[in-house]
This record gives sequence, C-alpha cells and structure tokens, in this order.
Amino acid sequence: MTMLSGIHYKIGSRNVKGDTRVNSRNRSSHKPSISPTLRATETFPAKLRNKGCQEINKLNEEQVWLEQAREGDKEAFGKIIQAYQSPVYNLAYRMLNNSGEAEEAAQEAFIRAYTRLDSYNPNHKFSTWLLSITSNYCIDQIRKRRAILLSIDEPLAPHPALMSDRRKGPEAKTLEGEQQDMVQTLLQELPADYRQAVVLRYWHELSYEEIAEMMDTTVSAIKSRLFRARKQLAEVGMAMNLNPSYENAVAS
Repeated sequence: MTMLSGIHYKIGSRNVKGDTRVNSRNRSSHKPSISPTLRATETFPAKLRNKGCQEINKLNEEQVWLEQAREGDKEAFGKIIQAYQSPVYNLAYRMLNNSGEAEEAAQEAFIRAYTRLDSYNPNHKFSTWLLSITSNYCIDQIRKRRAILLSIDEPLAPHPALMSDRRKGPEAKTLEGEQQDMVQTLLQELPADYRQAVVLRYWHELSYEEIAEMMDTTVSAIKSRLFRARKQLAEVGMAMNLNPSYENAVAS
C-alpha cells in the first residue's frame, strides 16, 4: 500500500533500555494480604482480563502517538498509519471497487488526517474520525463518476458472515464465492449514500449515531437509508446475508 508522502518511519527501530533490576534492600519479607476486591477480580477469566488490559493499553498508546504527531513527529504518525492502513484501505475498496483508487483514497485520507489533527476531538474515537475522512473522500470520488465500472478481477473483500469455513466442502465454498460476487455487484448498484451507510454499518459495525455523525445527518435518516438499501437488496434474496449476527430487527 502506498505510504503517506513525506513520512518515513521504522517500527521498532528505537531501542529503549532501562534498568529493571530490583534492589534487594527494598524487598520486604512480609507477604501483603490480598484485598477482597483484588480477590474478586481473580475470579474473572484470564482471557477477559487480558483483553481488557490490551484494549486500554492500545488506546493509551494511540493517544501518545497522536499527541506526538500533533507536535510534528512524523514517525509517531507513521505508527498510526501502520495501525489503521488495513481498515482504511478496506473501506475505500468497498466504496470504490478498485484497488488502485482505493490506495490513492487511503493515502489521501491519511494526508488529510495528518493535516487536520488539530481539529480532532480526543473525546471521540480516532478510528471513527479517520473512517469518516475516508468515506467522505470516497463519496466525492463516486460523485465525480458518470458510471461505475465493475472489475471481475478484483472481487470485494467478503463480509465476515460470508467467509468460508475451512472445514466446509468444495460445494459450500463455491456457493459462498458466488454469494460474495453477488454482494459486490449489489453494493455497486446501490446509491452512493446508501452504499456508504451499508458498508459502515455491516462491515465496520459502527453505531447509528456514529454513522449519522460521519455523514452529517440524523439517526432516523441513517435508519431510513439502511431500510431502503436492505429492501432493494432483499429483492434478490440478499438481505439476510448482509445482516450482522447480532441484529435481528429490520431498521425502522
């Protein structure tokens, strides 16, 4: 993927050395008692505790990178690029249906994000802000087109619900491949604003509120667009395949 022009970085090139030795004089032979609160936390599954800690560490690390980038540290923003280049590119590809244009869109999105860091509100998720920049740029590109060309050589990255299970036989995988082709064709036939809402909701699983903020409209308008998009897709029997597993009700 094309890197952000003018930003060069090496991940892990900086070695931080510190003295991790413990002074034996400061050690205490007394074993501290474990409080009931601490003991209660030990009852939670280790995987859940570790996942929560990882999410917190990731957010803290991200905020450090953003602060450094605001101060002009391009290496710090390079780490932001590495962390988000896949979701940004995937969103652009699903919107534009062309790998070359998606790469250009992703690069432009990162450039715009870098030059607009001062306008980013830390109270909001950075990923939502970045995807908003990406999707809005893609919408502008779509509006400039007179026709949308479908590429038979570059299939749409499949929705998670349509991903093939390795344990499934060749017939099932073939059927799912056909479904993925149908999804790509259907998405390209949706109006640009419908497609944007569908991709953000069902691929990136953003909330109605987040999508409304990104598209500068109301929650009811987003629900209406999704309902109409699903109605259009339902005409060819695809509505159920596009629904996320956790959502059973039709948006109203």
